[in-house]
Amino acid sequence: MALFKSTARTRKLTDSILVEPGMSVEVATVSAINPITANGGQAVADAFMRVYGIDLKKAGALNSAYLEVNKIK
Repeated sequence: MALFKSTARTRKLTDSILVEPGMSVEVATVSAINPITANGGQAVADAFMRVYGIDLKKAGALNSAYLEVNKIK
């Protein structure tokens, strides 16, 4: 298993959804593939919904332009 930390790089406001720089979540994956590209980023989207209550897909922020991903383990 691999553990990744996904952190918002920039501010984004779309459809009353606000993503602030520094918002971050940790995501555990079975493989060492970037969780934003694996399975359409669903694990990262679910984590942001669980922690912050925001939908990154609806905000259009579920990509590497807005999120920085670092492998922790």
